[in-house]
Amino acid sequence: MASRGRQYSFKEQKQQRYKHLKVFIIFIALYILYNMLSSFYLSFWALDNQTMQPTLTSGDRLIFRSFFFPSLFSGNRYEEQIYPFKRGSIVLVDMGDFRNKNPALRFVDGVVRFFTAQRISIFSANEGQYYIKRVIALPGDEISVNNYIFRVKPAGALYNLTEFELAERPYHPAIPQVPELWDSSLPFSGSTIEPFILGPDEFFVVSDDRSNTNDSRTWGPISQSKITAKAILRFWPITKIDLF
Repeated sequence: MASRGRQYSFKEQKQQRYKHLKVFIIFIALYILYNMLSSFYLSFWALDNQTMQPTLTSGDRLIFRSFFFPSLFSGNRYEEQIYPFKRGSIVLVDMGDFRNKNPALRFVDGVVRFFTAQRISIFSANEGQYYIKRVIALPGDEISVNNYIFRVKPAGALYNLTEFELAERPYHPAIPQVPELWDSSLPFSGSTIEPFILGPDEFFVVSDDRSNTNDSRTWGPISQSKITAKAILRFWPITKIDLF
């Protein structure tokens, strides 16, 4: 009788170990699938600030199409090179050089993000890892700013146009009310920038809330390698579902 109990107990333990192993394998498979999708195709992000208002507000959830390999999209006649986004596109910017961080920490961060739907990261918020911004200008463009509105002269074009005329779809930035005696030369003003031309592999990205200067107005132009994905859909809240 005792031997039968020990045999039964051993079988039961073996079955338990098998179940645990099965759950672990399923988890690993889902995690690998999630990382492949987020790296090569789609990723999901929640906006936790108001830097893109009124277009996007805190709590909005978006689907981004990732750029692991350059994608081919039709550009306008002024562009010598085709980019996977256009002027006016909402993009995901990696200013924390996440790809260069310790691989072990990146793995742990991926697990944490996986279980928290991208809401929590092990890296400090002060590292400024990811930002959601709007592309204003591409390499070779001449840009200037007056009263927080950008004017862009595409490379090879004869005239400059407002940022809205070059965007594929309309948007309305939040323009701060500046005091009458405000000096536009003050640091972080962002209201006036003299014309300058972007160099090769230089892109200018900004916030829709123009009172927020945590963008290319303070960073300077950024390289294409820092633009990791393009917004394609806002899926939450349901009442604000929208394609980009």
